[in-house]
Amino acid sequence: MGQASPPPQYVVRTGDPLHDRDTVLSVWWGNLGREDRIAAKYDWFYLSGPNGPPLLQLLLEAASGDFVGTACAGRRRMRFRGQDLHAGVLVDLAVLPAHRSLGPALMLQQGLIDAGRQQLDLLYGFPNPKAAAVFKRIGYSQLTEMVRYARVLRYGHYLRARLPAWLAVPAGWVLDAAVAVRDGWQRFHGPRLRHEWRPRADAQMDALWNASPQGDGVLSVRDSLQAKWRFDESPLATTRYLWLVPKGGGEAQAWFAVQARDSALHVLDFWSDNGVHGMSRHHVLALLAAARACGYASVSVEIAGTEAQLQGWKECGFSARGRRPVFVRWNRTMATEPEWFLTSADEDE
Repeated sequence: MGQASPPPQYVVRTGDPLHDRDTVLSVWWGNLGREDRIAAKYDWFYLSGPNGPPLLQLLLEAASGDFVGTACAGRRRMRFRGQDLHAGVLVDLAVLPAHRSLGPALMLQQGLIDAGRQQLDLLYGFPNPKAAAVFKRIGYSQLTEMVRYARVLRYGHYLRARLPAWLAVPAGWVLDAAVAVRDGWQRFHGPRLRHEWRPRADAQMDALWNASPQGDGVLSVRDSLQAKWRFDESPLATTRYLWLVPKGGGEAQAWFAVQARDSALHVLDFWSDNGVHGMSRHHVLALLAAARACGYASVSVEIAGTEAQLQGWKECGFSARGRRPVFVRWNRTMATEPEWFLTSADEDE
């Protein structure tokens, strides 16, 4: 008789976000994010999502019976060639320190793949570049990159690190004024737009989304239901919306969901009447003017998209400052790989 196989060291089982809350939080504690907000994040992301509860996998150590790891795929509504897609964004992989090795992490990810086959059209994630080989090993493909773009509005801070203080201050004033005049001249030759700051998402998002071109690639639904949950109800940060409206009256043309961090304004999501074709140069210029008027020193945005979708940002001086891989695993047969449009809103926080 052959020798019996040893019992498994770990077992993965499907979790229930409602009933396994305490189990997940016990694994997160001290291992995933700030301890003062993990409970609030769980209740928001795992229990109140508009698309249903996320897929949750739990890692059990067979010998002790203790839960030692978790992984999740949050549900997202996406569109592809006018059709709905049920997607899952990979988040919150956490394994207790004594059990951190390749095997447990792979088992959790494989558990999400198995669960996703039954319920989702695709899984996607933004892993650390060092984990690229692991994701390829379990069937993911790197199809695009998230690139962070930034534009400086006030140069004093940057010049002080490179010039003597007596020179940096006046040089910063001169450079800031010159850049502001240049941006203003470009706005003068474009459509007349006024901006409105709004504290919450509203129904105008739905009208803009439904009336704008959505293309044939893969992108998330950008309506008020998604924005209210993703931004307004999130306990992790405060988001405001900058709306652009024609000065002479008419329908709103664009919105930006933004968060302030110190002296920087970060754009987490955006949409306009130009739709999937990208934010126009004049809309980006209006964003920069509003940010400058509020005293921000820089504006940044993360985008995975085509050159056409990036053109308006690049024409306004945004330059790449960093990039991360995006991995995708389809649960349906694709004749050709589609183009992707993603922003920071397509992550979990």
